[in-house]
Amino acid sequence: MKIEFWSDIVCPYCGLMDHRLHQALGRLPYGDQVQVIHRSFQLHPDLPRTGVSQRELITMAGASATTVDRVLRPIERAAEAEGLTPYHAVDRTLGPTDFAHELLAYATDEGRGTEIWTAMFRAHFGQARKLWTVEEVLGFAAEVGLDRDGVAEALRSRRYRARVAADQREAERLGARGAPFLVFDGRFAVPGAIGLGDLLAVIEKAWAGNHPTPQPLPVVGAAEGVCSPDGCAVPDRTR
Repeated sequence: MKIEFWSDIVCPYCGLMDHRLHQALGRLPYGDQVQVIHRSFQLHPDLPRTGVSQRELITMAGASATTVDRVLRPIERAAEAEGLTPYHAVDRTLGPTDFAHELLAYATDEGRGTEIWTAMFRAHFGQARKLWTVEEVLGFAAEVGLDRDGVAEALRSRRYRARVAADQREAERLGARGAPFLVFDGRFAVPGAIGLGDLLAVIEKAWAGNHPTPQPLPVVGAAEGVCSPDGCAVPDRTR
């Protein structure tokens, strides 16, 4: 079974869903048979490399200042309740994530995609880490044990830029208007964050669709008799 997970590392709901996805798969007996494929969805590609605070971004978007208490603080409380702490959804800086996504594509090719996505969520939301410039991304890459020279070449050549852009186009083709956006075995999508219980139910539904429980076949015809380990018998036709 395959779960495709479109997200951006500055999206607080995405970081929460990454955590819930790990929790859900850890609870399922077939969790190790579920392949999670992370895909890129950039939310704020036009932000300055120096970054802006979350409160500044709210103002720039023309949203109400109440967004902090109405939307973002509840995300922080949910994360804390689920053991994901600290989790900075408010007191942080946001910036363009193109270099970060290109690093993540490189990590995927190195066989460490899921691990590095989670590490980057924890770096940003756990440490309020800035990851907008090449140097910031290279520093993170070195900390998580990726080859700094290999990452530097990938970012310098921009050889993953087309893949990152293609990920976003595919999400939009499938109906995504934001992140997180999860697709289960290419059969149905979940746009937005959902709770752990609902996530488990969706995964189980997708799994059951590809792994149906064997059912007895319908019986046709009238048998003359049948033999079993207990002997042979003629069916009782008086019932």
